[in-house]
Amino acid sequence: MAALHVVILLSLICICRSDDRLTPAKPLSAGDKLVSSNGVFALGFFSPTNSTAGSYVGIWYNNIPKRTYVWVANRDKPITNASSGKLVVTNNSDLVLSDSQGRTLWTTMNNFTTGATGTSAVLLDSGNFVIRLPNSTDIWQSFHYPTDTILPGMQLPLSTDDDLYTRLVAWRGPDDPATSDYSMGGDSSSDLQVVIWNGTRPYWRRAAWDGALVTALYQSSTGFIMTQTTVDIGGKFYLTFTVSDGSPSTRLILHYTGMFQFLAWNSTSSSWNVFIERPNPSCDRYAYCGPFGYCDATETVPKCNCLSGFEPDGVNFSQGCRRKEELTCGGGDSFSTLSGMKTPDKFVYVRNRSFDQCEAECRNNCACTAYAFSNMKNGSMSSDQSRCLIWLGELVDTGKLRDGSGENLYLRLASSTVDRESNVLKIALPVIASILILTCISLVWICKSRGKRRIKETKNKYTGQLSKNSKSNELENEIIELPYICFEDVVTATDNFSDYNMLGKGGFGKVYKKVVMKLLSKGLVRVPGKGPTSSEMKWF
Repeated sequence: MAALHVVILLSLICICRSDDRLTPAKPLSAGDKLVSSNGVFALGFFSPTNSTAGSYVGIWYNNIPKRTYVWVANRDKPITNASSGKLVVTNNSDLVLSDSQGRTLWTTMNNFTTGATGTSAVLLDSGNFVIRLPNSTDIWQSFHYPTDTILPGMQLPLSTDDDLYTRLVAWRGPDDPATSDYSMGGDSSSDLQVVIWNGTRPYWRRAAWDGALVTALYQSSTGFIMTQTTVDIGGKFYLTFTVSDGSPSTRLILHYTGMFQFLAWNSTSSSWNVFIERPNPSCDRYAYCGPFGYCDATETVPKCNCLSGFEPDGVNFSQGCRRKEELTCGGGDSFSTLSGMKTPDKFVYVRNRSFDQCEAECRNNCACTAYAFSNMKNGSMSSDQSRCLIWLGELVDTGKLRDGSGENLYLRLASSTVDRESNVLKIALPVIASILILTCISLVWICKSRGKRRIKETKNKYTGQLSKNSKSNELENEIIELPYICFEDVVTATDNFSDYNMLGKGGFGKVYKKVVMKLLSKGLVRVPGKGPTSSEMKWF
């Protein structure tokens, strides 16, 4: 009897384990599905809503009521008859999807001459579908062949000379998984940047990688943290992201509209919340502001502006901007520092240069219009520990970033232009500082006067009660003058009003983080309700 119980138990274990895998003896047919061991993902045949194209084999979230697909095998070759498809593991350790006529619609093509007994195809809780040998070696995985989605833990190769290099390709429409014209991946001209293409034309571009190893996004309402990692391994770049434990389901997708989105599942509203979307704002689209123009995202309404020393070349920015004064070269030019910038496209990557050497590379070349430098020791695992970029000719697709993630762009201008701008600053800054000091003094005086007036009104209100109360002295001691902060404290807290400490600005002026922290710590500021839904740092 005990032996019979053991046999039954082992049979049940085998049945449970087989639910997440295929074997040569157990193919997948229409109506069947695999479910990962903890029920996170499912794999099976599906037909999109409002589609008559046929059926596909794909992976979707198993426990999310809104059917969301993260991978499709035969996206460009649908099965015309939903009941005729079959996915099998062959004796050569390949996955093959065929129809009832025996026509192969999709295959992994591992090129194994002979298979290994015990080979299986397993669906993991990460959403990865792998072909696994008996020794637990994975010889193929769906993570290496993504469709339009990046899941946590998936590595996206950015180097075009990598054997695993691939692009994300958007769906053709909301109910059509076929490949569209929108794709995203590492730039073929440089491994340092990610590009979204519309056909062969760039649609959006992320600024060149500056060596940052990890960037993060914090979602305050749920408390989860998402980290994006860009790493250089042996001269090849990879992009991946992870989420903290207990986080909701998250994914990065290239939407069929060409937008790159980061989404997290909201179980309360049963919908996907979009936390990051690129390109955003609209002027961040590739080269939208023309040569020597830039998208200024620090404005209340982002718009195109001309770089320092340039002016619009026409009534709008379709032609970009032109120099106010031509370069003279031969020692007659200077460099103006533009901070917080998205570096332009079409750069020349000069390796193994110090900052001074990078500047010299540009200064000694009359065709050089700008340069940028970054120390990559934190992120690079190759011998090159710095990144020197120089631009020869027009500067296209640049911007002023609002999240503090930009870098310094050193723009070449005629010395007379730089001198004029410097003189303007020398006059304007003292005037602005004087106005600011007078404003602060006035505000302190107003606040102090109002505080004293309120105290006086409070005392008058309770004078009758205090005269009859034996604890009048005690109560009077509890009435404290409204606190205020002197101007010297403000200057110290903000590092002399440094932009580095500025949280943002609006109709009432600039907000500095150290001042806010100081006010909060002293109880002088009370924050009603919740803060912003998410805090973004240098994310795409």
